[in-house]
Amino acid sequence: MLMKAKRYKDTEIGKIPEEWKVVKIKDIGKVLTGKTPSTSNSMYWNGNFPFITPVDIKEAKYVYETERHVSPQGAQQIGHILPKDTVLVVCIGSTIGKTGVTYTKSVTNQQINAIICNDKTNSHYVYYALSFRTEFLKSFSGVAAVPIIKKSLFEHFSIPLPPLPEQKKIAEILSTVDSAIEKVDEDIEKTQRLKKGLMQELLTKGIGHKEFKNTEMGRIPREWEILNLSEVFRLASGKSRPSEISDIQTEKMLYPIYGGNGILGYTNQSMINKETIVIGRVGEYCGSIHKTTKFSWITDNALYATNVLNHNLNLDFLTYWLTFLNLNKFKKESGQPLMTQTIVYSIKFPLPPLSEQKKIAEILSTVDKRLELLRKKKEKLERVKKGLMNDLLSGKSRVTNLISKEVKR
Repeated sequence: MLMKAKRYKDTEIGKIPEEWKVVKIKDIGKVLTGKTPSTSNSMYWNGNFPFITPVDIKEAKYVYETERHVSPQGAQQIGHILPKDTVLVVCIGSTIGKTGVTYTKSVTNQQINAIICNDKTNSHYVYYALSFRTEFLKSFSGVAAVPIIKKSLFEHFSIPLPPLPEQKKIAEILSTVDSAIEKVDEDIEKTQRLKKGLMQELLTKGIGHKEFKNTEMGRIPREWEILNLSEVFRLASGKSRPSEISDIQTEKMLYPIYGGNGILGYTNQSMINKETIVIGRVGEYCGSIHKTTKFSWITDNALYATNVLNHNLNLDFLTYWLTFLNLNKFKKESGQPLMTQTIVYSIKFPLPPLSEQKKIAEILSTVDKRLELLRKKKEKLERVKKGLMNDLLSGKSRVTNLISKEVKR
């Protein structure tokens, strides 16, 4: 369980419990900066040591996979090999302050500073303490065009340090939450792979067909028709955003505002009163597909179906098929990506019988509901983690048991 800290002291990094210390990175271990071996020498590469760069440090604590590996000769060029549980901090570029931990013996490039902690410091606690103080760490980089924290400056960055037993308990609690988040991430990835496979199977071969025909769209079930999308719906551009907008849904702001990248906010006005399909019209989300709620507003960076012309059409099936098609590949490049009605209307569309469309949509919808539940579970765990980090790493709450009741839930 957790209990409130009783006595605090003022320090240069704020109030902390009396028993805690403020330490500089150089006082808790050895700091090493990586290096990139010559890429023109094949002897240095394709070995067994993971070569960690900023892009390899993901959301998970451990760096499990890397794009490249180095050989013992390559590691020798770098000058050191990092042991398991070394703390990694990106110290240059747009992802400055990003943190990770080595999962096995590894090396890094010059954009990462590594901390090999001493025997009085728990490396996992240090990882969480630095993650918690990322914004403070970023401020060390100054205002240069390319942000950078030199090793000599990084070594003088301060963190709060509880006694070692408390460090370990804090790290155990937060690691428990991280493990739960990783498990949900694995389930999400597995479910996404399932959905991708089902879409490939159902949207090209249908359900239970034995006879197929060759068409300009490839091999499809014999009973399916082929139409142009111009025969399926009419499209129009949305409107400028309404004057009153909220980031969250409230009693007053009921209706979602859809743009090319999905829901942008909420309004008290509705532009349409039926479910429809939204297509990203311009820019980064050109060609993206969303299905609206019954009452909604659609912005002018999106197209939407004003009228479905074919009565033997299931809107959910069409949404899945357009997503599977990846409309983005048909975009017009004119300074920035653009999707027009003319482009969309010219695309071919396979139309199964209505009953089969509904069955396909139901199967894929079941997988989507599973994904939605998993994402909500992850969001809840991330809120729990954020709250625990705020309490434990500031010393507002002190650990008296290995795992709090909140984490067990």
